[in-house]
Amino acid sequence: MAITLADAAKNTTDAVDLTVIDEFRKSSAILDALTFDPAVSPAGGGATLTYAYTRHITERGAAFRAYNSEYTKADAKRERYSVDLNPLGGAFEVDRVLGNLGPAASNEVSYQIGQLIKATRAKFADSFVNGDEAVEANGFDGIDKAVTGTVTERTAVTSWADLSTEDGRHDALDELDEWLDSLDGTPSMILGSDKGIARIRSLARRAGYYDRSPNAFGQEVEAYRGIPLINPREKAGSAAPIIDTDGPTGVTSLYAVRFGLDGVHAVSTPGALVKTWLPDFTTAGAVKTGEVEMGPVGVVVKHTRSAGAFRVVVQTPTP
Repeated sequence: MAITLADAAKNTTDAVDLTVIDEFRKSSAILDALTFDPAVSPAGGGATLTYAYTRHITERGAAFRAYNSEYTKADAKRERYSVDLNPLGGAFEVDRVLGNLGPAASNEVSYQIGQLIKATRAKFADSFVNGDEAVEANGFDGIDKAVTGTVTERTAVTSWADLSTEDGRHDALDELDEWLDSLDGTPSMILGSDKGIARIRSLARRAGYYDRSPNAFGQEVEAYRGIPLINPREKAGSAAPIIDTDGPTGVTSLYAVRFGLDGVHAVSTPGALVKTWLPDFTTAGAVKTGEVEMGPVGVVVKHTRSAGAFRVVVQTPTP
């Protein structure tokens, strides 16, 4: 049965793992909303952590037929894909003298775990958007690669760099709505850069499509037509944004995804989604190791129309 991190938290008895899962949920709207299918069970000799699936890539049409004539032949198309599941996380070292200094909420162990959660969340979000197995062998292909060249990848004709005129704003909204409607259902969220989200916010406010409401953790979430607007922020260990704006062209990308087992979802193995190993200061040795790990995990796009990319100019190109 498919689960979310919220479901995983309910099935976790370890207090530390529960805290770590909650931190992943609070710090990542993607991880909080994503459905995990625990479908890969490496049992027996020679078993592999590979999930194979069929991606629907082309719709087919229908037509009326004249009497004494045949239908024009056409086929829906699908292709076989696979993703290898790999663990994601990291390890840290703490000296036993430093490990217990200060309050429990702010000591060195808590600090290192917090920073590792932040980095893991950022790495997952970066892979979710920009992942490419041809570049990073132990990762997975992201939605940008999956939708490139499909009907849900579109380039805006209207520039969003200057939306000072009413006609320009109407044209931008029309193109945005046409792109969103090209998906196979209402998106679960729209992902964008700071400039991309700012432009949608501006358009939505003027059109009456803007909304702010608290999520399960009391955090304010912006929405366009009821669709959450999410900025995945910076890459792990870097100040570079996950979704960037190209300086020479002024172009950024917006991504829309519909989560579900028939759309975009994650794949995992049965058992705990998130595991934590605290440093053991009860045994000999001055320096101890701690770890936080998610997975093994991968992300799949079952239907190319469950995700889309919108390339749009949001700032004046630099000369």
